[in-house]
Amino acid sequence: MSLWKSRRPVYYFVLVAVSTVFFTLLYNYGMTAWEDRPQPLYRSLQIVFQTYTTTGYGEDAPWRTPQMNLLMIGVQLAGIGLILTAADVFAVPWLRNALAPSVPMATNLEDHVIICEYSPRGEAFISELESRGREYVIVEPDGERATALHEDEYRIVHGDPESTEALENAGVKRATAVVADAADDTNASIVLSAKEVNPDVRIVTLVEDVTLDEYHRIAGADDVLSPRQLLGESLAHQVPTAVTTVIDDAVELGNDLELVELSIEAGSNLCNRTAEEAQLRERFGVDVVGVWIDGQFESPLDPAMELDDDVRLLVAGEPEQIAALREEATSSVQSFSSQRVLIAGYGEAGSTAADALADTNSDVTVIDREEKEGVDVVGDARDPDIFREAGVDGASAVIVTLNDDTTAIFTTLIVSDLNPDVDVIVRANEPESEGKLYRAGAAYVQSLATVSGRMLASTIFEDESVLAVDKQIDVVKLPVGRLAGQTLAEADIRSETGSIVLVVVRDGETIAEFDPATFEFEPDDEVVIGGTDESVHRFETMFLREE
Repeated sequence: MSLWKSRRPVYYFVLVAVSTVFFTLLYNYGMTAWEDRPQPLYRSLQIVFQTYTTTGYGEDAPWRTPQMNLLMIGVQLAGIGLILTAADVFAVPWLRNALAPSVPMATNLEDHVIICEYSPRGEAFISELESRGREYVIVEPDGERATALHEDEYRIVHGDPESTEALENAGVKRATAVVADAADDTNASIVLSAKEVNPDVRIVTLVEDVTLDEYHRIAGADDVLSPRQLLGESLAHQVPTAVTTVIDDAVELGNDLELVELSIEAGSNLCNRTAEEAQLRERFGVDVVGVWIDGQFESPLDPAMELDDDVRLLVAGEPEQIAALREEATSSVQSFSSQRVLIAGYGEAGSTAADALADTNSDVTVIDREEKEGVDVVGDARDPDIFREAGVDGASAVIVTLNDDTTAIFTTLIVSDLNPDVDVIVRANEPESEGKLYRAGAAYVQSLATVSGRMLASTIFEDESVLAVDKQIDVVKLPVGRLAGQTLAEADIRSETGSIVLVVVRDGETIAEFDPATFEFEPDDEVVIGGTDESVHRFETMFLREE
């Protein structure tokens, strides 16, 4: 509750007291000076209260002078105003609390996942749980947030997740897993409390400072995830480097098949040609799964689409085929001199990106608000002069890893204005900000919440393996579920869900080439599918959701 709301009753009583004293003294003066009817002060106080409460005026009415009549009109209006204010201060909150649905303090769920504290990262994981029909409950300590979440139909238990009582109320003895998604020190306390109540429950924690990983494990966490570190490495991989030893970002599909995202560079042999003219499958033997344009995934690829430097292809093929396509998509004019890369924000993600770029031909300049080791320019990322000082004019890429999406959007606007040719690579904290960042001028955006949700899903679901945690595309290996007994053509997965079956795994063997009309899925098969997070969720809901 805000300080203003908590003090409203006090302010109201002060208003009543001040206005009562004011009108009593003024009324007493008016009766003497204007009406020539002097009276004791307590008599004037009685008249004021009679007026405030609308019970009448006693023997003083009527008044002969205009001044007194105007004064009484003012007192009457003040009384009505105080009554209405009292209703807003006392009656409305009471009615709101009385009519509002009460937030549960306990749950009877079984075989569920307990999420300790709500966050955008947890929101992405909840979407994964709901698409699989898995039960969950959020333990939220903040009363107002718990009420809002309950009204939005989230499964909520109001309580302190650090307390054994709240965890018992959330059913930790019956839960399959506990996810601690609070501050790093709070998460360690949650682990200790959960293990005290149920030593056998599986506990997964999210850590912001990777150096605290071991303390979560000492406390008893089974899995400790660091999405910020993984995302920092992923953002560094998006920087176009001429000479690099950064690990390849291909997704292994099996049987020497890879899935990669390729940018079409300006000046390359493929740039400004249509997909039909490029003949990617005929010339390179790759399968084009889809294409990213300004953060939107389109599949299948329109043959008339022009391939330019705003396009990112998602292709599957053998390493040699991918390498040949990558060479065609790369500009023939390459600079092997050191290139400048700016990093705005030197937290876990920013420092990881800087470490990843240390092994490339990049001259990295770090901007942060705090002066500390590794920071080259100290200042606010929203200040254009800071970027000028850092050398944005000569930069080839700027990586933005700020904790606030609004600040990241504004920073992207500034960088795009100062250097329209620079690649702005941004970490979004919430998926809802991705569209704004692309419109602000970002070349590549990845959401921390999305990466966290995928990591949690891959850890919690034993039958799910997320193969592309840190990519814009979601690539996941899943059981076939209700697909068994159907062919790919009968299920019509692409049109029904928007996702694409990349390969089928049967008896440990990867099958990449099959006839969609005759190949029938078997109950023990697994499929590797690719698509947006939403399309993968639709696949899970349609074929895997528990009834």
